[in-house]
Amino acid sequence: TEVLTVQMKKNFNPHTIEAIQLDSGMEPVETSKVVKSLGVLFNEHLTFEEHVNSIVKCANVHLRNLRVIASKLDYELKRQLVHCLIFSKLDYCNGLLYDLPDCLIRKLQKVQNSCARLLFGQDVIGKWGHVTPFLKKAHFLPIRQRIEYKIALMSFKCINNMAPDYLTKCIKVKGQPTKCLRTEEDYFLLETPSVPNYRRTERCFSFCGPAVWNCLPYDIRTCNNMLVFKKKLKSHLFIKAFGTT
Repeated sequence: TEVLTVQMKKNFNPHTIEAIQLDSGMEPVETSKVVKSLGVLFNEHLTFEEHVNSIVKCANVHLRNLRVIASKLDYELKRQLVHCLIFSKLDYCNGLLYDLPDCLIRKLQKVQNSCARLLFGQDVIGKWGHVTPFLKKAHFLPIRQRIEYKIALMSFKCINNMAPDYLTKCIKVKGQPTKCLRTEEDYFLLETPSVPNYRRTERCFSFCGPAVWNCLPYDIRTCNNMLVFKKKLKSHLFIKAFGTT
């Protein structure tokens, strides 16, 4: 059994509870600075720095192994291996990484850039060549857009009763007043909670879900077919990341 005490960095108290007595007669359980739950590493400040470093470390191992055999593989096979071994790590529970600092997102983006270099080869991109055009050519959404994609898709499932109850209860469709202006006649917005007292709270689903969903174009938010929604959502985020389709 592991116990994690969550604190803010600026309000960090070194004299916090160092051990917790679960029951009388049982030995106290010492608190941990980092715990793992469902494959995700949580630290006491919820910065996810250890989790990001773990993803990068694991992905780099796979990349080194793939480079050994890359010359024997064609483009499609390398693409399948990248999706299976590396992108599966980048996308797993990535909704938790919403609004992380650029320094952490940049570490994950470097991994994706390395995947593009593996697919197209060093001879094509060049040692110091710009990777963004090749990410676009491979139709890879950048890391921040992949996070937004996951949150928007989760919001869609909640609105259409495809998600578990504990997630559906986190968001609520915005109600319409009896008398409203023409600009308020949008029935597909989510209620935005009031500004929280703590910065970390803004990254929970009840806050980031409405924030991402309400920024989507009207024609995407009105979709009721999941396949059509996914296609339009990816196209929207692709244009947002690269400027053109």
